[in-house]
Amino acid sequence: MDKGFLRDAAGMFENESKLVELPSRGRAVFAGDTHGDLDATEKILSDFLGGTNTLVFLGDYVDRGEFSKENINYLLLKKQKYSKEIVLLAGNHEGYPIKSFSPANFWEAVSPEEREAYGALFSRFPLAVASSNGILAVHGGLPDLPRLEEIKQIEWGDEQWERIVWGDFVEKEGEFLGDWGGRPQFGRSYFRRMMDRYQKRVLIRSHQPYAPLYMFGKRCVTIFTSYAYVPDRRVAVVDLEKEVQTAGDLTIQGV
Repeated sequence: MDKGFLRDAAGMFENESKLVELPSRGRAVFAGDTHGDLDATEKILSDFLGGTNTLVFLGDYVDRGEFSKENINYLLLKKQKYSKEIVLLAGNHEGYPIKSFSPANFWEAVSPEEREAYGALFSRFPLAVASSNGILAVHGGLPDLPRLEEIKQIEWGDEQWERIVWGDFVEKEGEFLGDWGGRPQFGRSYFRRMMDRYQKRVLIRSHQPYAPLYMFGKRCVTIFTSYAYVPDRRVAVVDLEKEVQTAGDLTIQGV
């Protein structure tokens, strides 16, 4: 492990808010979990990096796939060069030092020193992305906060962090629907209440590889971008200069 590389990488996030505001021009390209699928990451960057595009990766860069370390290190190298054009959100697999899980092939393969260094780095990753045209993006679920801006005060490992990186959505009525294997489950009522409170129209997320692409009247989009789970890798493309009403205003395409 190159200690200097990880130290420098951590420094990139010192001034990055836990809630990243997207520009009101160009496009945003959202990639779901890549889970050690280096090919997917390389293709996304090759196809979309440049111009007025902002690339948002929704977390879970490690575990499952064969190239976890290569995948996250490649993204960190690219972010060093394109700091404003690439956003790396935290997923639950970046939170292993706080809440362990199994299998976790990346974390189990690295040394204790590396585990500490990567854990400290990942704890600085932002948790959410918002746009002025109605988009909100997180890894998993929505926090229950009085105002969206309070995401900036979320502590790594607290209850609201857990909702964001571990939360699942289920196409059923209700608020909290129980806990499934450490993953809190939320229904339609909770989704609508939080989205209305935050004054956002469409949520883009990943985390659940087998969830429907669209839920809750096309206000929730779940995408996955790793062959470690699914045969069809997808990204969601948003025109930041146009108002978004439903997921029908997004472009979903394969990579």
